[in-house]
Formats: sequence, structure tokens, C-alpha cells
Amino acid sequence: MALPFTPLFVPSRPVPLASAEAAGRASTGHMPPGRAELLAEPSALHPAVWRAQAGRGGPAGAGTLSSGFPALDAELPGGGWPVRVLTELLLREPGVGELRLLAPVLVPLARAGRSVMLFDPPAEINAVALAELGWPPAQCLVVRSRAAGPARSARGQASRRGAGPSESGACWALEQTLRSGQAGAVLAWPGMNARAEALRRLQLAAQAHEGPAFLLREMAAQAHPSPAPLRLVLQPAGGDELALQIVKRRGPAMEQPLRLSLSPVLSERALAAARRLPVVAWRSSVTAGAAVPHR
Repeated sequence: MALPFTPLFVPSRPVPLASAEAAGRASTGHMPPGRAELLAEPSALHPAVWRAQAGRGGPAGAGTLSSGFPALDAELPGGGWPVRVLTELLLREPGVGELRLLAPVLVPLARAGRSVMLFDPPAEINAVALAELGWPPAQCLVVRSRAAGPARSARGQASRRGAGPSESGACWALEQTLRSGQAGAVLAWPGMNARAEALRRLQLAAQAHEGPAFLLREMAAQAHPSPAPLRLVLQPAGGDELALQIVKRRGPAMEQPLRLSLSPVLSERALAAARRLPVVAWRSSVTAGAAVPHR
């Protein structure tokens, strides 16, 4: 004879929206977001959900920090540099003004006592130049896992087929820093030998980092896919000016490059000489903007 029992699983059935809202009011005392509100603001469902048609501009939100350049904030998704994700800056060569571009977001963090960590910068950091930007040098922590200068270039050419022990150690240290969430901001120069698997691990680790995380890479890296949701190409545009093109972002493609005026570091004589130099033309793949694949 079959014994009576209570089933462990009951077939689910759809619950009317009115009943779900009433249950939400009874349990929390607040009205849960309705369908219209969720459609108007998908991020209320989850921070990773966003609307493609409205992926740019606006004031800096909870997931972004203002870049300090209103014209750039108007182009960045969320109205500023994102946090908890990687941002890639692609450079033809170091020293085009990338640190001055990032100074408005890094300096407030350093002044608040947060450490700004630099992993394998291509040259020695000038403490005097940092102080002139308002950046307390004591809050700048440099981590080196490989030799700088010509020795670094030679080692990079010798290990072209894959990442060597130093590259693996650098990615490991960077990953642990991001996962710890203790740094105010992170800047890293991983080089061309950074493996796709390592970049994916860094992107996952960045989700625990409540500040901006920048990877500064060679221009050739643009031809390879990247897990970073935001990628920008930086080019010098004369004395104390920088041309910037967003080649990957959520939302519509950037129509034309942006030209920004950086904090001046050149003397009047040097500035006049720099203005007489021809500005390097944008590559066709960058100028096209929308033709660049989002990778």
C-alpha cells in the first residue's frame, strides 16, 4: 500500500505581477520596481545590464569617477572612468601625456591617502613631476617585475612566443592587488606578451577593485581581442595636447577623435617649437571609428 508523503518539489506556476508586487510590499514595506521602471533603468536589475542607446554621457554615476575633462566625460559610458573593470589605453609610445590625462582622477585618490600602484612603468617615475601635478609621491607605489629600458626590450623580443616567468609574476601580483581591493587605483604596463587568459583573469579580479584600473599597452594590441570593456587610443596632438579615440565602449561608436588640453609642462619656448611640428596623422583604422571591431 502506498504511504502518504509530502512532495519535496511542487510544480512551479507563473505568479501574477500584482501578486508579486503585493508580496514585495508585505516583506519589505517598499514597492518593488515595476516593469516600466526596469525598462527605463535596466541597471536597477543588475549593474552589468545597460541600454545600448544610452551608453554614453551624463554625470558620473556610482560606478564611475569623473575624468576631469567634461568633453571626455560626455563620451565615456556612465560619465567617467569606470571602476571594477579594466580600461585599456593604447599608445604608440610612452610619454604622450597619459599620466597627465589620468592625473585628475588619480590625484584625489592619492590625496585621500589611497595608494596608486604602478606595475612595470616603462621609465623611472619623477617625484618632482608628480608633486607639480598635486600627486603626493608618498602615495605612489611602483612594482617592478622585470628590467626597464633596453634590457626589457631585448627580453621581450626573446620571449615573443609566450609570457616568461617575469610576465607571469607581474600578472599574478597585479591580479592579487586587484582582488585585495586595498589600492586606490592601479596602472600597469603588461607589454605585448600578456596572454589572453591572463587578461581575462585580471578582468575578473578587477570586479573586487573599487577604483579605476588602467592597462597601458602598445598600439599593436588593438588588433587583438581584449576583455576590457573600454579601450582608448592616445596620440600626441602638439604641445600639451592629446588626441583621443575611443575604439571600444558600450553603446554607439565614437564619431570622431577628441582633442584635449593637458596641464602644461613645457616652457613657452618649447611649446612654440612643439606647435611648429607636424601632428601625426591618425591611422585609417582609428579614424574610421565605427569600422574598428569591438573586441
